[in-house]
Amino acid sequence: MFMNLLNQVKSRLCIVTIMAAVSMSIYAKPMHLYIAEFSSQSASQPLSVDWQPLTFKKIPSHTDYKLVMDDGMTVVKAVSQSAASGLMRKVSINLKEYPVVHWRWKVDDILQSSDATRKKGDDYPARIYITFAYEPDRVGLLKKIKYKLGRKLFGDIPIAAINYIWETRLPVNTVINNPYTALTKMIVIQSGGSHTGQWLSEERNVYQDYLKAFGEEPPLVNGVAIMTDTDNTDGQATAWYGDIYFSNEAHE
Repeated sequence: MFMNLLNQVKSRLCIVTIMAAVSMSIYAKPMHLYIAEFSSQSASQPLSVDWQPLTFKKIPSHTDYKLVMDDGMTVVKAVSQSAASGLMRKVSINLKEYPVVHWRWKVDDILQSSDATRKKGDDYPARIYITFAYEPDRVGLLKKIKYKLGRKLFGDIPIAAINYIWETRLPVNTVINNPYTALTKMIVIQSGGSHTGQWLSEERNVYQDYLKAFGEEPPLVNGVAIMTDTDNTDGQATAWYGDIYFSNEAHE
């Protein structure tokens, strides 16, 4: 009788263990949330339809983006000649679950006339552009007015955005308003030309950056873009972008 009871207990423990494992497999979230897996594509293919052009009013010349092979891996090459546009993917990301963004990039040179503090210098050989969802119940009256005015002037702009930029002179980790709108914050990730021609891996805690830049909890991320632009400086730039993903922890 004792052995029967012991076997029943073991069976029940086994069932509980299996159920717990199944439950964990159902509810566990992946550590990485890939936004761009350019490396999984062939360089001879067109870009995925998930990535759509990001264009702006009154800027007729657009940057050229295409898949190429570089350093043994498929990446996106951007070439801009007095032009401005990006490639954007619409997403929905809760930064409390996936706070850290990771990416790789390379530029051939810096823009000598680039200056993130002036409208005429608001160009960058490379940037990662993160936009945030408009949640009316969380937005104050003054910000709503600025947002609606901005949409009239510039088109379908986000309620808030963070641009991780490759700047020319400002120190790394500088955080400033975009010269066109305070709804967009510019954060310097690379500065100057000491790393041009090199692939660099970057990561930033977007959740913490948003808190620092805007002084409030972030809404959902609703878009991620890559952008190389030279329209304000009438310059030329070439950049390469690798895979982009969000994670729940930093690698460093």
